[in-house]
Amino acid sequence: MFQSVRPFVRSLPARLRAGFGRRAVGIVFALLVEGLLAFILLTLAPSISEKVAPMAVFRLDMIRDEEPAEEEPAPETRQAEAAARPERTPPQPAEPPPVPIELPVIQLSREEMAVTDIAALPPPPSAATPPRPVMGPPVPSTPGDTPRVDGTGPNGEPLYAAAWYREPYDDELRGYLSTARGPGWGLIACRTVADFRVEDCVALGEYPQGSNIARSVLAAAWQFRVRPPQVGGRVLVGEWVRIRIDYDLHRGPERR
Repeated sequence: MFQSVRPFVRSLPARLRAGFGRRAVGIVFALLVEGLLAFILLTLAPSISEKVAPMAVFRLDMIRDEEPAEEEPAPETRQAEAAARPERTPPQPAEPPPVPIELPVIQLSREEMAVTDIAALPPPPSAATPPRPVMGPPVPSTPGDTPRVDGTGPNGEPLYAAAWYREPYDDELRGYLSTARGPGWGLIACRTVADFRVEDCVALGEYPQGSNIARSVLAAAWQFRVRPPQVGGRVLVGEWVRIRIDYDLHRGPERR
């Protein structure tokens, strides 16, 4: 087997030289043709020269800007400024001092001086005191009559001073006066009825104001026993009487 291979190996260089020689000639020829074509192309192509753009140069001079001239104000602005400026008022001349007026002097004698002496004049008459209004017709005063008092009833009825038939007990008043603020007093007017009772009571006043004493006395008035007024010997049942209750925090209520 090796003997058959050896002749092939020995003839291989000669074969390679023969084949490679023909190919080498072709390759060299091809390279020459390509180099010639490249030379022709480079020769025929126009030359490309790079254009250099000129550089623009700016020169800046450091010159100080001149200040702009002030604009002349418009006519409207000048008129507004003139109106805003206060006008100078000329100084007023000083007023001359008033000329004193000389009053004439009247010469009086001693008798005339005595007549004009105001100290000798009589004093002026005192103002007349207005009469007190009379509530109802005047009643002749006789012994035993019930005295009239100031004020009137709800419809203008005359008022008489109350005379107790029996004074109310403290425990009868204490429960009602517990809501009042004393010390003080309450004043009421009541109409007398039979059996020494009173009805239709109304408040006339109290002290101090807002103490609630008059309201408390009104609430307790149903227990009061009062004599009707008497005028000219006649008992006037149905007339109005005035009742006052004084309230002291320490001593309790007092009846008037």
